[in-house]
Amino acid sequence: MTTITRWLPGLTEAPFMRKAALTAAGLAMAGGAFAGPAAAHAAPAAADTQATVAQERGGKRDGGKELAFKYGFQETYFYCAPAATKMALSALGKDLSQDELAKKLGTTEAGTNSALETTRVLKDVSGKDYRTVEIPGERASAREKDRLRADVVRAVDDKRPVVANIIGTGVDTDGHAHSYEGGHYIAVVGYSDGGNTVKIGDSWSEEGQYWVSTDKLADWIASRGYSA
Repeated sequence: MTTITRWLPGLTEAPFMRKAALTAAGLAMAGGAFAGPAAAHAAPAAADTQATVAQERGGKRDGGKELAFKYGFQETYFYCAPAATKMALSALGKDLSQDELAKKLGTTEAGTNSALETTRVLKDVSGKDYRTVEIPGERASAREKDRLRADVVRAVDDKRPVVANIIGTGVDTDGHAHSYEGGHYIAVVGYSDGGNTVKIGDSWSEEGQYWVSTDKLADWIASRGYSA
């Protein structure tokens, strides 16, 4: 198991919040705690707020697999780790609230410390053998990309979503950019093309669920880590 040695305290989550939950005080706090370009991110459309369930595809006829999970938006601007963890646990038959998970994760208005916390909670709640993997550099190496690919395939085949701590901007396979300059947590709930592309459950994206290349995801995680 690789341990996390380098993180950015207080900048683990992007300042995103559903419009329906925004207040003047909350908006001011988000701007003050997370100054930067991510603070202006637009909220998803109200029509997209209904939780959905992805359908699991049996076998590997197309070189991939998607897990059935319950999608949901994060309930506060600093709850992306609880939301991502909740999505992952839903595929394992566990139904904890975001508030319950925030307490277990030690989430505060400053965010959630690192993937070490999501690993600990996923392991404790599910009883599955989750481990934390670090990608410490500015960009992922070829070896780190290969490991992420193998980790996602192994985890999803075991019906375990991966939770990743990302930072910066990632572009999905439809060409849409997802920018989290303050950091963010996402769930990885499927793969295709033998693991070269992965499906993301993102609690603060207009798309909500989208696909991204595994190599790009590795670079998105770089300087942080993931729970697999």
